[in-house]
Amino acid sequence: MELRALPSVDELLHADEVAGLPRPMAVAAAREVLERAREEIAAGHEPGDLAARVAATAADHAAPRLRRVVNATGVVLHTNLGRAPLAAAALERVGDTAGYSNLELELAGGGRGSRHDHLAAILRRLTGAEDALVVNNNAAALLLALAALAEGREVIVSRGELIEIGDGFRIPDVLARSGAWLVEVGTTNRTRAADYDAAIGAETALLLRVHQSNFRVVGFTERPSLAQLAAIAQRAGLPLLDDLGSGSLVAFGDEPLVPDSLAAGADLVAFSGDKLLGGPQAGIVCGRADLIAGLRRHPLQRALRPDKLTLAALEGTLLLYLDPARALREIPALRMLREPIEQVEARAERLAGRVRGEVVATIARAGGGALPLLELASAACAVEVELAASLRLADPPVIALVRDGQTLLDCRTIADEEVELVAAAVAACRST
Repeated sequence: MELRALPSVDELLHADEVAGLPRPMAVAAAREVLERAREEIAAGHEPGDLAARVAATAADHAAPRLRRVVNATGVVLHTNLGRAPLAAAALERVGDTAGYSNLELELAGGGRGSRHDHLAAILRRLTGAEDALVVNNNAAALLLALAALAEGREVIVSRGELIEIGDGFRIPDVLARSGAWLVEVGTTNRTRAADYDAAIGAETALLLRVHQSNFRVVGFTERPSLAQLAAIAQRAGLPLLDDLGSGSLVAFGDEPLVPDSLAAGADLVAFSGDKLLGGPQAGIVCGRADLIAGLRRHPLQRALRPDKLTLAALEGTLLLYLDPARALREIPALRMLREPIEQVEARAERLAGRVRGEVVATIARAGGGALPLLELASAACAVEVELAASLRLADPPVIALVRDGQTLLDCRTIADEEVELVAAAVAACRST
């Protein structure tokens, strides 16, 4: 085909395959197809059925980009896959409040309310804090706390805690953006309580402890306890902020618990909603009421506040923790992290039987920058290595692990109700 033989946009709009499409969508698709066709002709290729390509391009433009996927990687809190899947109770709360809600309305008196009041009471009950505030993620919680309490002044932190929290974001960068001045103490592997004492001066605003959530330093190490830091902060009349990164309300190995940090003397504790808590992306700050009030009043708070759907999902998650046994049953991340290996193996056997696969032993991980040393015995269904790419394009996509020349479908992160879905995806990929 020559360039002069290409149809006009108007001609393509009258083709049978295109005529029924909304005009703005059809025009945009036609222009895109014609531009690609010109490039193909210049390269010596035939562009094919242009009307069919316009219809396909328009359909692609209208398809949602954010999609549900099946996590078959064995990484429970997979950052690329949205971290913690929400519990049914959290989804129900989102559905209940997706329309109009009393987000900032005080129902009893009919006056203006605060979105921050909805979760403060339950967070106080669960953590023992005097007050609490929710923002849109834990990096935002740290940024707000530092900006409100230490802008233009010094923050003392151990050199061994200046971590990178993911996607290139580093604790020193967050400190700099808050307007606070960073004062490093100790060394990468050894920091003593006396190092903090020696660094405190007239310009010191607070002490910061950062949990090494996504790595561990082993060997010749030393680090003061939180109680020791709290005693130093109290003697100096300074607040102590404990950034837990993930944070948890149930025990997982050496992961610190939010109530324990507060009980040990931290004035503020910051942690995430979408990691070991098992809820939506959110940052939570709990602690002294006067300090939380300062965070609420800070101008940056409005830029970092969560929307009603986040608050609803977080409330649905937190309400489950009022009954810890129910939380362990119904919060998907907690259930996957604690599920007995026998149940995982049974699911792998079931899937392998459906797809003519092989059950292999694997190691699952917590992920999400939490519990870096935790290894969870798991079981996967192994299928052909060439299926991995096509499974990512299935409906819904199945995200697997490729290892040792096989595609591994780790059944610790595949739910019981997803087994048949994965089996159908494998069968469909094999038939194409």
